[in-house]
Amino acid sequence: MLTGPLLKLFRFLALPVVAGLAVGLSVLWWYEHGPGARAAGAPATATAPRADSYSDAVARAAPAVVNVYTTQIVTRGGEQLSDDPLFNRFMERPRRERALASLGSGVLVSSEGYVLTSYHVIRDADEILVALRDGRDAPARVVGTDPETDLALLQIALEDLPQIELNGPQPVSVGDVVLAIGNPLGVGQTVSMGIVSATGRTHLGIATFENFIQTDAAINRGNSGGALINTRGHLIGINTAILSSDGNWQGIGFATPASIASEVMSDLIEHGRVIRGYLGVTVQDINPTLAETFGMDDVVGGVVTEVVSGSPAQDAGLQAGDVLIGIDGNTMKDGYEAMNRIAGTEPGTKLTLNVRRNTQELELDVTIGTRPPANE
Repeated sequence: MLTGPLLKLFRFLALPVVAGLAVGLSVLWWYEHGPGARAAGAPATATAPRADSYSDAVARAAPAVVNVYTTQIVTRGGEQLSDDPLFNRFMERPRRERALASLGSGVLVSSEGYVLTSYHVIRDADEILVALRDGRDAPARVVGTDPETDLALLQIALEDLPQIELNGPQPVSVGDVVLAIGNPLGVGQTVSMGIVSATGRTHLGIATFENFIQTDAAINRGNSGGALINTRGHLIGINTAILSSDGNWQGIGFATPASIASEVMSDLIEHGRVIRGYLGVTVQDINPTLAETFGMDDVVGGVVTEVVSGSPAQDAGLQAGDVLIGIDGNTMKDGYEAMNRIAGTEPGTKLTLNVRRNTQELELDVTIGTRPPANE
């Protein structure tokens, strides 16, 4: 029987030992019987997360990535050889037609057969064929196009179609692992991996309205219009273009964010074209030299170089030579940002333009109009 100092020591150690045994037994039970427990007889590593594979993401997304084949009929011959109609009647060269075929990719985003792709993939096409990974194919009709974002929406009439899940509210961040899926160079469906190199890329000259995701996942000819997905298999972008000195892949590719593609798709389905706000000006970005010329302390906003006659800008009193500094009190870092803000504003909305005219600060009230359709 313990007495004295030994009894005190036993009481001091007993509680921690019992608690430790209880925790250990609980962890062992959770490992053997809790959620994610391995099946009886399975190797110990069978259910461990695989950091070296994105096969689950590809399996979810790849069936919805399609090949887009386009055909353009080119007519040659038949030109007039003389001003004499009788001579031309007998000497007219025979007309010849030949088909020019090209290849791109697309993404099935609806069970109703809607396919998002790049506008340049189907531009000037006379016939469009969409081929699925499961071997089926179908002719596609053009629901609508938006050259200003280089997007197009097609529709095919097939049943039991796979569809990709859009990214939703999750943000796309620099450093995220991404996968590009498409048909590069016609070799068949291919997956390449990279990361998000940058977001919000503009001033690239690819489209009128730019807000691209930049990635180093390989994008080659035939990948345009295909899917850029995250590691959950969700669509985060439509592969659009590469930046290259010789036309070959050099590690810089761009994709239109899925959020923008979704908005464009909704407008094309509802209106047949994208509805954007319209001010009616041409704006040049302010640079340090122009800022000094206008007596500005900060290099912000854009200088108005042209005001369209009869436009909302003219009605508001905006003049060539004015500097558009901000909108509703929010400073615009450059003219490009200002025009994107206008384009994203619903027609009929009233805004206040913050303008610098010579050395005077002005506030001009304007009602945003509807941007005319782009010339395709």
